[in-house]
Amino acid sequence: MKLATLNDGSRDGQLVVVSRDLVTAHYATGIASHLQQVLQDWNFLAPQLQDLYDTLNHGKARHAFPLDLHQCMAPLPRAYLLAVGDAFARPAGHEVLPLRLAFADQLQGACAPLSYAHAAQQPDFEASVAVITGDVPQGANPAQALDGVRLLALVNQGVDRAWQAQPAWALMAQPTTAFSPVAVTPDELVWGGESAWSQGRVNLTLQCHVNGRKLGLCEAGSDMTAHFGELMAQLCLVRRLRAGSIVSAGEVRNLEASHGGCSVATRRTQELAQNGQGKTSWLAQGDTVRIDMLGRDGQSVFGAIDQDVQIGPQAL
Repeated sequence: MKLATLNDGSRDGQLVVVSRDLVTAHYATGIASHLQQVLQDWNFLAPQLQDLYDTLNHGKARHAFPLDLHQCMAPLPRAYLLAVGDAFARPAGHEVLPLRLAFADQLQGACAPLSYAHAAQQPDFEASVAVITGDVPQGANPAQALDGVRLLALVNQGVDRAWQAQPAWALMAQPTTAFSPVAVTPDELVWGGESAWSQGRVNLTLQCHVNGRKLGLCEAGSDMTAHFGELMAQLCLVRRLRAGSIVSAGEVRNLEASHGGCSVATRRTQELAQNGQGKTSWLAQGDTVRIDMLGRDGQSVFGAIDQDVQIGPQAL
């Protein structure tokens, strides 16, 4: 099933069930008001949402309405945890996976501005895939951790590379995180009897465009050196994961430079290796960043993240 949160003026928004084609929606009010409620009581509430989802897809939901993706907040506007890994860059022989924490109290919708409240010197972004979890016990192994995956979503983190290079400012360098308008259960990634969700990886192409120009068409699963279960299991070494935690695999990257990049920094690194100079410009005021992922039927799975860049003093 597919779920979204509509902006109703509150911090947590209003949960809706979204049709598979992302065209219509139905309020989940009779079942749950917020996604966090569902995550905390998944076994009881998810089947009820699934029934509503099936009814909606068959065109029989009486109070369905056209979905405006611009009105979507992040599917989970506030999370108990946002952990960002680097699942595409584990050094050979290293068992410990790179993981860092990010701000999780104010997650952005797909069409919110990509904002840098200070005069960012090297504004950039990182596009990735994330899982939203249920409760996962301390000591869970990777296979057990994967059982705790409830939903998948796309992520875009704003980054100031100049600040990121200074360890004391690393957290401040990534002040905002935006999510796809819709989060989906893993069983939505099945086409023709074959699932694109396999062994803790999403085997689809993540598309990144800046100002309408292709920056990267990167395979989200093929070059992951650690899958989501491994990332989650590492987080569970010393404590359990609470329902409503979000784990991002980090910027999607491929070994083949022909795929481009899911950040300006990656593209500039590729250009430097190929031509001796990074030519792609850092983001600037008024630029647009679009991130999407199509299923094997050619349709958007999560809806696109589509943001305008804003640089300078403003409320985030």
